[in-house]
Amino acid sequence: MTESFFTVFFQMLALLLLIGTGFFATKRGLYDSHTNAKMSNLIVKIFNPLLIISSAENAVGRIPKQTLALVLLIACGAFAIFILLGIIFSPIFERSKEKRPVFQMMFVFSNLGFIGIPVVQTILGEEFVVYVTEFILIYTIIFYSYGVALVNGSFSVKALKALFNPGMIAAILALFIVIFDIKFANFLKTAISYLAGVTSPMALFVVGFSLANSDLKKVFGDVRIYLFAILKLLVIPLLLLPLLRLVTADKNLIALCMVMFGMPVGNLPLILLEQKGIDSSACSSSIILTTLFCVFTIPILLLFA
Repeated sequence: MTESFFTVFFQMLALLLLIGTGFFATKRGLYDSHTNAKMSNLIVKIFNPLLIISSAENAVGRIPKQTLALVLLIACGAFAIFILLGIIFSPIFERSKEKRPVFQMMFVFSNLGFIGIPVVQTILGEEFVVYVTEFILIYTIIFYSYGVALVNGSFSVKALKALFNPGMIAAILALFIVIFDIKFANFLKTAISYLAGVTSPMALFVVGFSLANSDLKKVFGDVRIYLFAILKLLVIPLLLLPLLRLVTADKNLIALCMVMFGMPVGNLPLILLEQKGIDSSACSSSIILTTLFCVFTIPILLLFA
C-alpha cells in the first residue's frame, strides 16, 4: 500500500513540475496573458476535444459498454450529491447570502478537464479518459443550467446555447465512437494522437500561469479556504467511497471515480462570477490552493480506494 501511495504521489509530483514550468516561464516574462489566452483557446477548442476523441478510439473494444452506462449514472448521482452538499455547507463558509453561491459553485464544479484528464491519463491510462468525458458531459449540462441560474438568480434558456461547444460535441462523438466500435484509419489516428498529446502539458502550463499571477499572501492567508479544501478534496470523496463500493467492485473504476470526486476547484465558476461582477476572490484562492493540495490528496484517496 505504501509503495502504491508513493507511485501515485510521484506521478502527481511530475504534473506539479509541469505547473511549475508554467509558473517559472510567466515569472521570467517568457509567457504573458496574451499568449495564455491564445493557448487556452487552443486547448479548449482543438486539443482537448481531440484528446477526448483519441481516448475514445483507443478505448474501442477495451471498455465494456455497460460500464459506460454505469459511469454515466455515477456521474449524475455524484453531481446531485455535490449540489446538495453545497447548499448544506456553504452557509458555514459564507454568511452573506449574496456571496454564498460562490461556495455552492465551488462544491459542484471541479477542474475535470485541465487537471482531471492529465491525472487520469497518467495514473490509469489514456483509455480511461473516455470515462472522464462522461463526467464532463454531465458537468457541462449542470454548469449551464444550475450554475448559471445560481449566479443569475433565475434559470435562462439563453444560457443553454453555450452547451454547444467543442468539448460537448467531442464528448458526444466519443460516446458514439465507443458504442458503435468506430476505428480510424492509421494516418488519421496518428495525426489526432499527436495533437491530443499536446493537451496535458499545455493545460498544466496554463495552471502555472494562473498561479504566477495570484496574490499568494492572500491565497495562503484565508483559513476558510484551508477548511474548504480539506472538506472538498478529502472528506467528501472518502464519505462517497462506501456508496461507490455498493455500486461497483471494479478497482479501476473506483479509482477513476475517486480521482473525479477529489478534483480541485475549476476555472469556469471564476469566469462566470467575474462576468457577473461578483466578488470572486474566495474562488480564485480556492482554485490555487486546491490545485496544489490535490498533489497530496489524490494519492491518499487512491490509497483508500
